[in-house]
Amino acid sequence: MPPRLTRKFFDRSVHDVAPNLIGATLMVGNTGGVIVEVEAYHHTDPAAHSYRGPTPRNAVMFGPPGFAYVYRSYGIHWCLNFVCEAQGSASAVLLRALEPTAGLAAMRRRRGIPDERALCSGPGKLCEALGVTIQHNGLPLDRPPFELRAPAAEPEIVTGPRIGITKAVELPWRYGLKGSKFLSKPFP
Repeated sequence: MPPRLTRKFFDRSVHDVAPNLIGATLMVGNTGGVIVEVEAYHHTDPAAHSYRGPTPRNAVMFGPPGFAYVYRSYGIHWCLNFVCEAQGSASAVLLRALEPTAGLAAMRRRRGIPDERALCSGPGKLCEALGVTIQHNGLPLDRPPFELRAPAAEPEIVTGPRIGITKAVELPWRYGLKGSKFLSKPFP
């Protein structure tokens, strides 16, 4: 079994962590799967929640690395991020898609759909399927309910522009597992 990822894994550049998460396994309780798509957000990036400084919403981003930052998108969907870099840096990786491998019945029940490919193919879908809510905000990623394991093999990674943002759209900080049918959107 691949080794667990500890908080130390996240204590480095968000641009190193993000591609290294592709192929890793994420479990939240008894549900989870293989991470197939992420996006990096650096504190110098105008699309990052931390760009304008700390607020009650983004406070976790300014804390130590290796913690979950969960926020509500458009007042509808929860989104899960992993805080990276040294305390105060306020950089994070957004989880965009997962290939579901464990707890599929629970995921289908939570999402109300049978299609395995659509269970976790977007940040909001992923959180709904895994049961991630604001209750997970600020929790350490190396303790239950989270479990993260390194990729079992060296994945082939593709990069491209991030999705659903209006600032810094040209930055190629979206990473995905080449050929995965579980991505939120295909890479160009």
